[in-house]
Amino acid sequence: MRFMNDFLATTPFDLYELFLFRLVVEQRSFTRAAQLAGLTQSAITRQIQGMESGLGLELLERTTRSVRATPAGEFLFHECVRLLGDVEASLQRLREQFAGARKEVRVGVSRSIGLAYLPGFFHANLRHLPQVACRMSYRESAGILAAVEANELDLGVLCPPKRLPQTLRVTHRFDDAFTLVAPAELAAAFQGLPKSPIARAAWLAKQPWLLIDDATNTGQKLHVWMKRQGLKVEPAMQLDGFDLIINLVALGLGISIVPIRALALYGRKRNLQRLPMGERFVRELVVVVRRHRKTPEHLAQFVENVLF
Repeated sequence: MRFMNDFLATTPFDLYELFLFRLVVEQRSFTRAAQLAGLTQSAITRQIQGMESGLGLELLERTTRSVRATPAGEFLFHECVRLLGDVEASLQRLREQFAGARKEVRVGVSRSIGLAYLPGFFHANLRHLPQVACRMSYRESAGILAAVEANELDLGVLCPPKRLPQTLRVTHRFDDAFTLVAPAELAAAFQGLPKSPIARAAWLAKQPWLLIDDATNTGQKLHVWMKRQGLKVEPAMQLDGFDLIINLVALGLGISIVPIRALALYGRKRNLQRLPMGERFVRELVVVVRRHRKTPEHLAQFVENVLF
């Protein structure tokens, strides 16, 4: 306790200065950070210089064109993102529990999860927890993980990465099966082929493929699975969402492998047909939350109400 008292009396920065530092690093510019903070450039520069002087460390490398964090600045930036997120979340919980503010759940959903999944995520909660607001955003998986770590999101729904950050934990896991889809004309040609796996694989290799971006977790796993099935194809187009892929297949632009569940929104598209597959590709989807914070009751209820 005495150490804490001594530290608080001599701390080299406060939360506001930490917020300004974060703005500068994110914007890579004192000018843009000052505009966002409503300050002059000289004022925000003095604030950062004061932090560096108090710490005895150089936090930023300044050039005539941009600003970037030093190794010490990078360390402080990642810590301050988490710390400022914790403070903001604590204030929100305080307002919700004692000041009558409406409870809110902030959800990040991966771009590779189709719109057809969303009723299962939210419908039961709208019915059972009408007093709880929901704020949803579509993001790439890496952005979701970073936002949950920083307490900018309460939970994320995504395909799990190879390594989950130690600050996060998985609350639910569920399988998501895929199917091969093609426009009617190509589906008819496929059905007319001999049922030999070799003949079908050769035909498939010649078709224009529309695939989920292989920079995504799902795309990487799908790429490995296709190679294991002997499907060596060069995609005609890579996209970051299955809804767009399904619509382009229905327009006759190619074939693809998509989540079966994502097809629920497209039942009336007569030009979209499923083709038989041998082994089915299945990805895992997970719900992640912060590990070290006690989960608020309304957030726990929200997750339990999701229809996986």
